[in-house]
Amino acid sequence: MSRRRVSDAERRSRIAVRHALAPAHRHDDVASVVRSMTALHATEAATVHLAVAARSEGVSPEDVDRELYDIRSVVKQLAMRRTLFVFPRDLLPAAWGSASARVAASERKRIAKAIAGAGIADDGDRWLDLARAATLERLAAGPATTTELRAEVPELAGTVGGTTDKPYDRPVPVAPWVLTHLGLEGKVMRGRNAGHWRLNKPTWTTTEDWLGVVDDPLDEGAGYAALVTQWLLTFGPGTAADIQWWLGSTKTAVTRALGDVGAVEVDLDDGSTGWLHPSDVGDVGPVEPWAALLPTLDPTVMGWKSRDFYLEPGHVPYLFDTNGNAGTTAWWDGRIVGCWVQDEEGMVRLSLLDDVEPEGRAALEQEARRLTAWLEGTVIGHIYASRQMKHAKLP
Repeated sequence: MSRRRVSDAERRSRIAVRHALAPAHRHDDVASVVRSMTALHATEAATVHLAVAARSEGVSPEDVDRELYDIRSVVKQLAMRRTLFVFPRDLLPAAWGSASARVAASERKRIAKAIAGAGIADDGDRWLDLARAATLERLAAGPATTTELRAEVPELAGTVGGTTDKPYDRPVPVAPWVLTHLGLEGKVMRGRNAGHWRLNKPTWTTTEDWLGVVDDPLDEGAGYAALVTQWLLTFGPGTAADIQWWLGSTKTAVTRALGDVGAVEVDLDDGSTGWLHPSDVGDVGPVEPWAALLPTLDPTVMGWKSRDFYLEPGHVPYLFDTNGNAGTTAWWDGRIVGCWVQDEEGMVRLSLLDDVEPEGRAALEQEARRLTAWLEGTVIGHIYASRQMKHAKLP
């Protein structure tokens, strides 16, 4: 029996439906948005709120904060590729046991080597264990910001580097290293934000204080299987290379996970083998043309290693930095056609790389008005501003 073929057009229809980007498929609550995307990127704090705005109706920035910091059904967690995400709470044990654990192991080696190399301690591993214990002891008394922890925990007060006159050699605080490692292992969490929602200023807390009942991490195999299941339901079909890149894992781990979940092989337009979850092999059917304005590092844009089915290869230098980080994007009918920026008044403006028909231009302009209204004058700063964003010509 021949394998089913999944065309590029069908893959784009899946994005419209599964990623809640077509207007008819938008959600009305934050948790549903996060679950539909497996996880939201959170390296830029505003990405979480803007990713929700693009996929929902009637949800405000305050609703996002309420879900993150009061209801806590969605939680920030460092995981795949040492990237900060917002996960559905029940997916945390899978991440802790697999992707986060993998990064934690590499971070421990890096931190221990840096501490020993800087002469702070002969045994970097022992230093890290002592610093972790002191930090947990302080946080047992209540939440604290990084600044407060550096002032109150002697082990966190130090810096590494800054011993030469070279311009790139600047002192690096060790406190974020320790907190990062504790967070990767699920010992501490980023609690309430100490600033505006567009800024990343976490207050740190123990996981027990934040979540109450804390489930044990899954073992590595089960953790990867759970993450791959969710990836397939969100991003499938995709290749094993796509999954490996997204997980920041190994080919062996991906192959095992695909077998564990019973993933189904399909043929993609470019001749490669794609994978679908066994419960998701049906055709979603055509979707009416749709427009979307997505934030930097949006999970849709960052879901696959190979992006040719929705992006002209020649657009990559204009919309991604040299490390592959995506800036804002403007989508029309399943393809990226440019980006968006804001003017000094907070108005959202389009900066397109492709000519789109009048219907597309009108739909994108409507999305710009919708996002402008949602932001209510808030101007977003960007760490990962693309070349096109930086050079956009505003009217």
